[in-house]
Amino acid sequence: MLVVAGFAFKKLVIFGVGLIGGSLARALRERAPGEVSEAGEIVGVGRSPASVARALELGVIDRAAALDDDAQLRDALAGADVVLLAAPVAQTGPLLARIAPRLDAATIVTDAGSTKSDVVAAARAALGARIAQFVPGHPIAGRESSGVEAALPDLYVGRNVVLCPLDENPAEAVARIDAMWRASGADVRRMTPAQHDRVFASVSHLPHVLSFALVEQILGEADAELKFSYAAGGFRDFTRIAASNPEMWRDVCVANRAALLDELDGYTRVLARLRAAIDAGDGAALEAVFERSRAARSAWQERGGKPAGAGQPATETIKQ
Repeated sequence: MLVVAGFAFKKLVIFGVGLIGGSLARALRERAPGEVSEAGEIVGVGRSPASVARALELGVIDRAAALDDDAQLRDALAGADVVLLAAPVAQTGPLLARIAPRLDAATIVTDAGSTKSDVVAAARAALGARIAQFVPGHPIAGRESSGVEAALPDLYVGRNVVLCPLDENPAEAVARIDAMWRASGADVRRMTPAQHDRVFASVSHLPHVLSFALVEQILGEADAELKFSYAAGGFRDFTRIAASNPEMWRDVCVANRAALLDELDGYTRVLARLRAAIDAGDGAALEAVFERSRAARSAWQERGGKPAGAGQPATETIKQ
């Protein structure tokens, strides 16, 4: 039994031991070593033998299992307290369908997907009457680097994790997943799946699309190399997230397309206003937009990136 900051487990199984899954494993191992009573086991499961082998070599996990090996998968899941799906969201349904027949009744399954409505639908389809075992989640943390080599024990410290509990979830199951993320140093908040997808289409999914789009625009121009050679801080800051995992962001855009299209349309309308102001030489209109944006970002930064009114309990459900 591993006990870290109030979260105890005998076996944690992570599907996808990359940045997200690997950072959770490292956090639970390394952040509070003085609180370890007995060694709990962390098992990594992956599509690629090389990726889980690397996680094992780095000491991020205790044991590796191959997703396509029935015997290894059954053994990995036997007696698991918690299963974390830390794979691209399009894999959620197939993964749950693969593990459902092998899940113990007491095992809690959660995920780290960047979209929630599609994940919940996939979970309902795969788990059926066992949907109560699935607690949807999303850690709001990342880096431009990916893979288990990029995993950090303090990645989640002070960062938000959103849980989207289902009506069917027992309170103790939600509390267990809440405790797991708090043990990693995260702040835990709750939303409905629909609200989650609207919010993150705006503040996460859209920025990634815009970052990829700027690089794509420059790549398509005859003088691309010249422009890249002069790119400096502004370009670096704006395009940092264009170094993110393409497979993951492909899946996010497709999964959350309705909310993302709304945000793209809204952004296009603002660009049209700015274009009209630039074309007209209307400096006052431009400055007014820039000043509002500067003030809003400064206020957000002063709050440390926390929601306005962050004095509310961290586990309070935010209503639609």
